[in-house]
Amino acid sequence: METLPKVSQHVQEKQQIMENELDDKQDGKLPAEEQGVANEALTDQNVMTGEALDRRNIWEPRVYYALRNESFYIAGHDISIRESMDTFGALIWPGGIALSQFLENNQQQLNLMDKAVLEIGAGTGLLSIVASLLGAWVTATDLPDILPNLTFNLLRNTKGRCRYTPQVSALTWAQHLERDFPYLAFHYDYVLAADVVYPHGSINELLETMQHFCRPGSRTTLLWANKIRFQSDLKFTESFESSFNTTLLAELPQQEVRIYKATAKE
Repeated sequence: METLPKVSQHVQEKQQIMENELDDKQDGKLPAEEQGVANEALTDQNVMTGEALDRRNIWEPRVYYALRNESFYIAGHDISIRESMDTFGALIWPGGIALSQFLENNQQQLNLMDKAVLEIGAGTGLLSIVASLLGAWVTATDLPDILPNLTFNLLRNTKGRCRYTPQVSALTWAQHLERDFPYLAFHYDYVLAADVVYPHGSINELLETMQHFCRPGSRTTLLWANKIRFQSDLKFTESFESSFNTTLLAELPQQEVRIYKATAKE
């Protein structure tokens, strides 16, 4: 009998918690509108869980606690990414691949050479690696528990290859931004974000973080790529477009990914 890997335990436990919370709310006879929101959140979580488990099912061999390497050839280099299915943040998602390839193929339009680049929600680090290989000075950020694997991937793929050694830093959206990344001391030419909109309950905090780094007078360009999965993606897109001057750079129907460029409204 096959032992259930950690990913299945992790995502299924998370799903069970959400189902229990929904049952509790239903027992309490929530108003229809609130119950609808709870149902939508559970549905969205199930979609992400299914997408992760679908990837697990094609992985061979199924050992080492669902750790695996994913290989790419981008920006003239072989890139090997270690993934772990312990958390969504340790997986490669379509938006990261799409934006990485877009940066490689549009270097005249988006020249990262000698530019200061920040990635929020860097995950496995693929996008930060590509930006580093394209000549940028990169700071990759994510939650503290994501950083060990992120650091491993960055060092593995950039050492001896890049003009600048990429940096890694913890960043929890909307928390201690002015303390840890004071605006006057931290200026970035580009802020990158890929597949950062999903059912994590921090959508407002994500937008606040984007606005902190891309504010009037900053001359910072924000590049955001996202697979459209949920109604929440469309709702966030509306908030994003109302908060910034935005341009749709690319739409990839097969991958269901959109890539946006944004600057602050002056």
